[in-house]
Amino acid sequence: MEEKLHQFERNDVWTLVPKLEHQRIIRTRWVLRNKLHEQDKVVRNKARLVAQGYNQ
Repeated sequence: MEEKLHQFERNDVWTLVPKLEHQRIIRTRWVLRNKLHEQDKVVRNKARLVAQGYNQ
């Protein structure tokens, strides 16, 4: 997850801004998945940061 966050910073994916009083914050969640090889061996782990849709 740290590697993914560093990629976000390098690619200027978002800008951190102060919270305004009348706005709600959209929560996020990490979705983790293992990529498997043909013999069901873990090849690598993938992580995605997604916004929880019911708050958008």
